[in-house]
Amino acid sequence: MKRLILCRHGESEFNAKRIIQGHIDTDLTPAGIVQARLAAEELKNFSIQKIYSSDLKRAFRTAQIIADVFNMEVLKDKRIREMSFGEWEGRTYDHIFETDYETFQGWLKNPVACPLPYQEDIENFRHRLESFLEDILKLPEERILIVAHGGSIQGIICILADLGLENLWSLKHTNTGISVVETDGEKTDIKLLNYSKHLEIDERLKTVPI
Repeated sequence: MKRLILCRHGESEFNAKRIIQGHIDTDLTPAGIVQARLAAEELKNFSIQKIYSSDLKRAFRTAQIIADVFNMEVLKDKRIREMSFGEWEGRTYDHIFETDYETFQGWLKNPVACPLPYQEDIENFRHRLESFLEDILKLPEERILIVAHGGSIQGIICILADLGLENLWSLKHTNTGISVVETDGEKTDIKLLNYSKHLEIDERLKTVPI
């Protein structure tokens, strides 16, 4: 039985500006670095044996910060990148709400039936996540940390729990939110979903220069 610990990246530059990213490669903000450090402390409780990360900078840097605490290496894998959101990448949420609100709401309710213009094909998205999971299930290690993105983490959960990718955005992950699933490839139990109590820090720490 594999225990997969899924952690979304810390706040990115585009997260802070409320801009859709997808495959756009942005770095962490100072707040995102703090979030990653807090997540690393929380993850000490999970006895991690191996760390995988998306190759996009915001996820990989989060994983590196976490890995430093464990004195481990991070293995990059582009298969767990965020979904490509096509021509919507680089647009602000505010602009989308003003110009394409109905399209956006339809996509959030069912991204399979209501895809965005020129977004990554949903079957390609599914295939790359399934390919990654097939390789993970063959590993000898049992407790594996996967640092990725809201879409790819939620996609992994939907695939393993047989929820269907139409429910992709019904799940939510805050920056450095942690989920835990146990699976043998046939049976999957969701043990934790978007845990983020490590972010409930003293207000005074939020004003400390990074």
